[in-house]
Amino acid sequence: MKNGLLSGRRILITGGTGSLGQALVRKILSGEVGQPEKVIVFSRDEEKQHNMRLEIQKKTVATDEVIYEQSAQILEFMIGDVRSYDSLVHAVKKADLVIFASALKQVPTCEYFPYEAVLTNTLGAQNLVRAIERHGRHVDCVIGISTDKACKPVNVMGMTKALQERVLLSANLHIQSTRFICVRYGNVIASRGSVIPLFLRQIATAQPLTVTAPEMTRFLISLEQAVNAVLAAIEVCREGETFVPRLPSARILDIAEVLRGERNLPIIFTGVRPGEKIHEILISEEEAFRTVALENSFIIQPILPELRGARAGFHTLDKEYSSAEGLVDKGTIKPILVQAGIPC
Repeated sequence: MKNGLLSGRRILITGGTGSLGQALVRKILSGEVGQPEKVIVFSRDEEKQHNMRLEIQKKTVATDEVIYEQSAQILEFMIGDVRSYDSLVHAVKKADLVIFASALKQVPTCEYFPYEAVLTNTLGAQNLVRAIERHGRHVDCVIGISTDKACKPVNVMGMTKALQERVLLSANLHIQSTRFICVRYGNVIASRGSVIPLFLRQIATAQPLTVTAPEMTRFLISLEQAVNAVLAAIEVCREGETFVPRLPSARILDIAEVLRGERNLPIIFTGVRPGEKIHEILISEEEAFRTVALENSFIIQPILPELRGARAGFHTLDKEYSSAEGLVDKGTIKPILVQAGIPC
């Protein structure tokens, strides 16, 4: 990854107070990928912004200069919602690179409130495209953060994310001054709403561990790897392409047993929740023929032939990329979790 990848950039991160957003901000402010001109955290949760502002500035009390003199700082906070076209117009005027990380991402929640997922995950992306088309032609790159659930989606979260991908990637046809790309990866280890924090709480209170089904598998990616995937996509992807990192996968049952260790805690199978898959897929069989393989990642070429360019010298996949294949054993799971900061 280029050291100066983000040098001089004005970066807008929607959903910037989420797990990924905060990790991206820390990485960008570290200077490892260049010194940006501005980093704008855009979200609708004022409390999360307040806590994030204090944490990053290493303060315990919010004084006036912390809140009101932010315009003079690299890091800026904006209250707004991707559901609001007007607030996105205001935000994109300040940026030349947009990372669209806003999402309703909990699968069961989206099943019970599907239209709310549509408003954020799909119409939010359309609001961003429209804001850039009318007021943000200076934005040269937009990257959408997608998910394995968008591939052959069977749940609302995945369906709305699949549409988000198409909304963003098709924008390349009519906003040629902006490069719209996506990154797609699996569940981030220990992120909000993932199963590992649940296991840790159950272990801490000596409760049985609840696993949905013994055969269920998932891809494993740490927060740091997710951040690096986003940055790699910005560096290598062309218009309309989707970046997919190569990831290990594991049975959820094996993860539960590794975390349980020698504790005498039973494991209870609770059944598949609304909208869940047994195995996740990052690249479908239908996408394989237009997917090129790099050393540690894949790039899915656009579904629209007008956007598809040749990548000479790379071979294409001959089958889908599923979490059911290449499973790691329990001896490999433990160091993966430890590296991600999970106590085992």
